[in-house]
Amino acid sequence: MIAATEYSDRSPSIVQQPAGRTSKTMIDDNPMQLLREDLRDFAGYSSARSEKRAGRVWLNANEAAWPSVADGEGAVRRYPDPQPQRLREALAELYGCAPEQLLAGRGSDEAIDLLVRAFCRPGGDAIVITPPTFGMYAVNARLHGTRTVEVALRDTPAGFVCDFAAVAQAAESEGAKLVFLCSPGNPSGTLLPLAEIDALAERLRGRALVVVDEAYIEYADGESATTLLARRRNIAVLRTLSKAHALAAARIGSVIADAGLIAVLQRCQAPYPLPTPCVQLALRALAEVPRNTTKARVTTARSEREKLFEALRVLPGLRQVYPSQANFLLARFDDAQAAFDGLLDAGVVVRDFRAAPRLGDALRISLGTPEQNAAVIEVLTRLARVRGVAA
Repeated sequence: MIAATEYSDRSPSIVQQPAGRTSKTMIDDNPMQLLREDLRDFAGYSSARSEKRAGRVWLNANEAAWPSVADGEGAVRRYPDPQPQRLREALAELYGCAPEQLLAGRGSDEAIDLLVRAFCRPGGDAIVITPPTFGMYAVNARLHGTRTVEVALRDTPAGFVCDFAAVAQAAESEGAKLVFLCSPGNPSGTLLPLAEIDALAERLRGRALVVVDEAYIEYADGESATTLLARRRNIAVLRTLSKAHALAAARIGSVIADAGLIAVLQRCQAPYPLPTPCVQLALRALAEVPRNTTKARVTTARSEREKLFEALRVLPGLRQVYPSQANFLLARFDDAQAAFDGLLDAGVVVRDFRAAPRLGDALRISLGTPEQNAAVIEVLTRLARVRGVAA
């Protein structure tokens, strides 16, 4: 952990600022100005493992003297490193940032929680979200006593569209500290234009942090918003190993942002967020050969997405299937209950979104193996044929 005496709300980013900018602009651009004032000198908890000490006999953490009977190698007797350097470096290489710009944690969910906790005073601040979107933004805001301001995505024949001007206006008028953008969106599948994200961050400079959740970016055609960090200190990017890297149960996610901001978030984090077995799994997955396999599987998933899209869009009884840059498709049905039940009867479980506002006829179908995707097409085709005969 970084001691409170090392903190300065003018701590420089690891990214060099563009030449020609004034000192006032640099201060306004500093995300630390947006933090809760009562946390700016917060030192956090200093755990035994965060104290870097050399030694052969470790008796400083009240750990068990002998390995667990369930752990013959003794790999989990010791508390883990709060931020294992090897993992941090591997993730930084994967995401194209410096290790100091990255904090690893328990999936993207923990990063969302840390951001709301660090920036929003309970009862006094707000976040902006763009529904339909990932539900945990609003959940974390509610748990922290923070208002949620909604700027709905526009539903168009070409897919859901973000009204960036309305998002900026809402953030300004409501005094929001955080703006959460999901790109590609969940459940919309929409990839947001980087130029629009860049312009939004510029407009909200000194007012709000723009958080871009890229849980599905590996499946998309565009670049990551991490490419904007060199000139926008008020952007934070969320990434995860849960989706493309197939480590959902390991719960390894990252927030990538200004190095000073990352240091503050680490002080707000629980003492031991990364279990040793999960770290070891992640390091094995990020080695060169497994990463090549992951890339090949993502390529297959993208191809399967297009096949499933083309098959669904011509089915009778299917009102609309939205273009997607993620590993799922969102579809509207004339009879979503019949489609849901028919798939379930065939052993296929999809996500029912009918309880979500403006999605009362929608199901979200995650991409599976080619055989599983073919089964979805077969079931829905058969259901459409039966409906046609009944009509």
